[in-house]
Amino acid sequence: MDTSTVNSGEQLDRQARILEAALSLLSRHGISGVNMRAVAREAGVALGLVNYYYEDKSSLIRAALHRIDEHDLRLVAADPASPPDEQLRTALRRVAGPELLTTQYLSLRLHLWALAQAHEDFGLINAAAFERYLDGLATLIGNAKPELSSEECRERAADIVVVQNGMWLTALLGVDEASIRRSLARTEQIAFAG
Repeated sequence: MDTSTVNSGEQLDRQARILEAALSLLSRHGISGVNMRAVAREAGVALGLVNYYYEDKSSLIRAALHRIDEHDLRLVAADPASPPDEQLRTALRRVAGPELLTTQYLSLRLHLWALAQAHEDFGLINAAAFERYLDGLATLIGNAKPELSSEECRERAADIVVVQNGMWLTALLGVDEASIRRSLARTEQIAFAG
């Protein structure tokens, strides 16, 4: 048995648990609820382990922001096995997946948006992540609508993001499922408009 592979897997698992704990605390308590001791307790690991992976609270928050960035990129990931129009429809629907329309997840997004406004470093990470998401969505639009210029694809992607963010905010307020379906239909209208 290769112990380096086992140790590497254990390290990734512990590090993932630490990041998930930080995200969970952020969603429930905001930045004030995140400290190294609370994260260790939430993750079920020793404080020293949190300090081993993350130098301080800021580095932990940066890592959490990058984790959300990775998640957002998966939302607009292409599936080469599907035709371009179906890839785009699938990506648009992913944003309204049941795992994303939860109070905990939506609360986390609100806290992260607030962090981006309050802290320049976090704001830069958030802005770069937003650009990558927008680029991914614009690429899907361009693949499905090749007659559009890259600028038109990007404008449509930006308009879709406004609808998606509004859908998330209204879902947090408990708006009915019919409004979510209408929002999804609206994103498809924007994406596929002639």
